Amino acid sequence: MSTLEFNHVWKIYDGDVVAVQDANFFCNDGEFISVLGPSGCGKSSSLRMIAGLEKVSKGEIKFDGNVANDMTPRERNIALAFESYALYSPLTIYENLAFPLKVRGYHKKEIHKKVMDVAAAMELVDVLDRKPAKISGGQQQRVSLARALVRDPNVFLLDEPLSHMDQAVRSTLRARIRRIHDQSKATTIYVTHDQEEAVALSDRVIVMNLATIQQMGTVDEIYNRPVNEFVAGFVGDPRMNFLEGEVADGNKVAVQGNDEIVSMRLPQEIRNVDDGKKVLVGIRPEKVIISKNNGGAGLSAQVEIVEFVGDYRLITFRIDERNVKVLTPIDFSCDQDQTVYLHAEPENLHVFDRESGQSLLT
Repeated sequence: MSTLEFNHVWKIYDGDVVAVQDANFFCNDGEFISVLGPSGCGKSSSLRMIAGLEKVSKGEIKFDGNVANDMTPRERNIALAFESYALYSPLTIYENLAFPLKVRGYHKKEIHKKVMDVAAAMELVDVLDRKPAKISGGQQQRVSLARALVRDPNVFLLDEPLSHMDQAVRSTLRARIRRIHDQSKATTIYVTHDQEEAVALSDRVIVMNLATIQQMGTVDEIYNRPVNEFVAGFVGDPRMNFLEGEVADGNKVAVQGNDEIVSMRLPQEIRNVDDGKKVLVGIRPEKVIISKNNGGAGLSAQVEIVEFVGDYRLITFRIDERNVKVLTPIDFSCDQDQTVYLHAEPENLHVFDRESGQSLLT
């Protein structure tokens, strides 16, 4: 088990390609952290620096307070599972799983028990005598994951380990990964672009974009108190709605509708911002309130598309050339092109600077 710290860490390729920029975070001993972000944002480069597979360009990576920049991967006692399987093709699946234990001098009986336990957890018992080429891609990815989990490392590093599996298998294995983490009490860093995985697994989440850490926090903090427009729009499905507006009287925003401007009260006063400041007003789809008769406080909107999403309806409305998506109960009914009125409670509004994207309410 180990704490992990990034202290002003940079990764720069070929002299000027910045993959990770001035990253700072601290991971507690035994914590499960997901690194979430779009492709190319710096997630995997960060993971490879932790593993010792990439050199740190600037800054320090620390394990238990000790600088690890010059440690070899072996010295770091890291277990790795990457999206590419990297299995040993001449060996059977059993031998692939046993290999990291053999090189560390485990007794034969202990090796067998650990291999059989992790094979059962990953549903691989039936293929232990086969070679990697004789099993499916999804099974190969499970073997790669199992090979990382079979050890007793200080830190688990998992890079998109479920990406090639179908949805039903992914859901099952997510729960097993978390259970193994809880049993081993090892620190876990889990890289993914899938927010459902991050939400289901993590104690805290790091959101990255364009080589920088945008926000680190619990799922509740990131979902309900996003620090900028990117985090607000990236986390949540359906994504947050954004409408253009202006600050009015410090504690209100004037939002442009179809043919009207509606004043919306905010949960707190926006300080050090002049009235008339251009902003984006964010509202989560499940927090939008629909009224069929306007009392003067709602934005008029026309129904465009009605979709069924499990136990909900997802309705797309049109407001001033923008789409607004709203999740409603399954029994809510409306007609194509019908005009309704949308509003939200003040505590459910988010306000972002239209130029910088930074939240004005955090």
